[in-house]
Amino acid sequence: MNISWKKIGLHRRHLVSAAAVTAAAAVTVLCSSIAPGYAHDSSEQKQKADIGFFEIDKDITLRRMVVRNPRPKGTVLFLHGFPETLYAWKDISLALADDYEVHAFDWPGYGLSSRPTVDRFSYAPKDYARVLNEYIAKAGIDTSKLTIYATDIGALPALLLALEKPDIAKTIIVGDFAPFNRPRYMYESLQNLKAGPSADQARAQLNKNRDDVLENAFRRGLPKEDQFEVSQEFKDDMSRGWSQGAMTTADAFANYYAHFTRDQDHFESQLARLKTPVKVVWGENDLYIKKEMGVEFAERVRAELTLLPGIGHYPHLQNPRRTIDEVRASLRSLR
Repeated sequence: MNISWKKIGLHRRHLVSAAAVTAAAAVTVLCSSIAPGYAHDSSEQKQKADIGFFEIDKDITLRRMVVRNPRPKGTVLFLHGFPETLYAWKDISLALADDYEVHAFDWPGYGLSSRPTVDRFSYAPKDYARVLNEYIAKAGIDTSKLTIYATDIGALPALLLALEKPDIAKTIIVGDFAPFNRPRYMYESLQNLKAGPSADQARAQLNKNRDDVLENAFRRGLPKEDQFEVSQEFKDDMSRGWSQGAMTTADAFANYYAHFTRDQDHFESQLARLKTPVKVVWGENDLYIKKEMGVEFAERVRAELTLLPGIGHYPHLQNPRRTIDEVRASLRSLR
């Protein structure tokens, strides 16, 4: 692609401005939509989600969201999964911002973050761990008061980083991901992404079924009474962010899986080095990563495990109030 860095910079500045205007205009509506029956106090309604761009290095610029508090009791960093963007966390972030500073970003390959070619960035969990480390450092986050809440593809990078830097967070909450190479606990299409010749076909199928993925991924496998909708704003953002340049979100996901087994095996071999306090929260009805994966992981690292009845792969979307409560509980333990 013969696109000058100057044009890219102009495009980013335009996106930053548009995102900021959109965020400011939407805050009042968003603050009323977190969960049925969830009441907001006046301090929450005054919070504003600042969405813009944050440079990690010459190849990676992240789109990020920060909701600030002038006297935060701690900091929360949310890490999304597939096929999400940072908008998965927006309502939850606004609800938490009466007490805490809240951060979220789009992983490389997702939303409006950079999508360098694979010769410059492999999209492996280890690469994501490096991006996470750089973000925390460059954003000036106090790790002694930090809770990381990571789900799906965001969880293994956070734990890989914790192996090398046990003080990277006070607490890490993870769930609905695959810490170990256990294909039997994984949905068939995810197994195929891990398996040689079938991986290209699985990638092509994800791209072909883009509309179905974005519309149905969050409720697939749930009985009708437990199915739920996500906001139109979130849907639109995932749709806009699916294809940027020559790489789709599905391509980034497939590249992650191309290195997944290697990084899972490394993590399992180094499990005894994991010293950062970890809590595991898992949807009991997770179709994509079975609860048995969460049970094994929690037992191996001696972590508290919460299985959520009636909840699937996306607890933070299906029951955001529960996520808010989990984060508040972890941050109260910092006092």
